[in-house]
Amino acid sequence: MKIALVGATGTIGQRILEEALSRGHQVTAILRDPSRVTKQNENLKVVTGDVSNVDSLASAAADHDIVISAFGPAHGQEEKLVQAAQALVDAAKKSGVSRLLTVGGAGSLEVAPGVQLIDTPQFPAEWKGIALAHRDALEVYRSSGLDWTNLSPAALIQPGEKTGQYRTEENRLVTDAEGNSRISAEDYAVAMLDEAERPRFSRKRFTVGY
Repeated sequence: MKIALVGATGTIGQRILEEALSRGHQVTAILRDPSRVTKQNENLKVVTGDVSNVDSLASAAADHDIVISAFGPAHGQEEKLVQAAQALVDAAKKSGVSRLLTVGGAGSLEVAPGVQLIDTPQFPAEWKGIALAHRDALEVYRSSGLDWTNLSPAALIQPGEKTGQYRTEENRLVTDAEGNSRISAEDYAVAMLDEAERPRFSRKRFTVGY
């Protein structure tokens, strides 16, 4: 599979890149500064592209089977996430790539019927901006007309062990027997590539956790 990957240098993006290459896929990493990727692999190509520029994204994504975006804005620039979502949709259409997988957020997942995680008292105030941006970006994908999938992480995602194991839900936060919601960035990447290879959630959001 030929994958165009946006955001390949972030915590999650790096793991998605590693997982995709380990499975033998051809990956084109699209970056404003290609020098940030120093990894050498015969199946990896690094090109210049800007998530805020539809033309550059479309040019870089052309002739690929799928676009995967792990783009995450800097703190205080959350509005760029929604702008990037629209640019990704427009670029995918312009390049002729009909399938788009994106990294989502956990804040809009339900913890009870009609109650989203972001609405609970314990949700950290400093994360509300990005959670709301992810929720708005999800609406961009839903109205895109593309074959899209948005993968929300568990409430806690951080670098850790790759087990290859995870559980899925569509719109409800995944928790374990103790009520904890967590996933390693490595297993999140496994779930992303599993979905890329064997689609189960076409035109849907889903989430993963242990």
